[in-house]
Amino acid sequence: MLAVRAVRTDEWAEARAFRLDALRDPVAPIAFLETYEDAVQRPDSFWRERTERSARSASVRQFVAGLADGGWAGSVVALVERRGTAGAFGGPSVYDQVHIVAVYVRPEHRGAGVLKELFDAATAWAWSLEEPRVERVRLYVDERNGRARAAYRKLGFEPTGETVPVDNDPSAREFELAVPWPPA
Repeated sequence: MLAVRAVRTDEWAEARAFRLDALRDPVAPIAFLETYEDAVQRPDSFWRERTERSARSASVRQFVAGLADGGWAGSVVALVERRGTAGAFGGPSVYDQVHIVAVYVRPEHRGAGVLKELFDAATAWAWSLEEPRVERVRLYVDERNGRARAAYRKLGFEPTGETVPVDNDPSAREFELAVPWPPA
């Protein structure tokens, strides 16, 4: 049994453990901007504040796919980016948009619809925002992560033509994929 919901403020230890597991995944070096070595050094206060912000803020929301035993099958984070403010990769955002980050589904739950349920929750939240009225939902995916690119395309995210260099490997690119409002 799977229940997709927003993270709760008291789940910081679960959020920390889940993130550390994600950062140990073999694809983590091309999927995340953070390393396990950096994340494991962060104090508990960091994880408490991060989880509380994800549970209570109007500009960020973490969604988790909870299992009957209390564990998490997957998670995504949705960040509001306002037009004219700095976007994820520096330049000013030209849209009021939601940026999906920190996408991870545990290997044993992949291919079972968990990713779709997480994205359905995140995009429903994005489209429900009244301030700002979101014009699109976007994400970036490393060109070397074909599995993720295919999964996002299957969920309706289309390439926008925007690319950025990968931070730790300027010879590689990240592709921007997006779903515009109104969703199809």
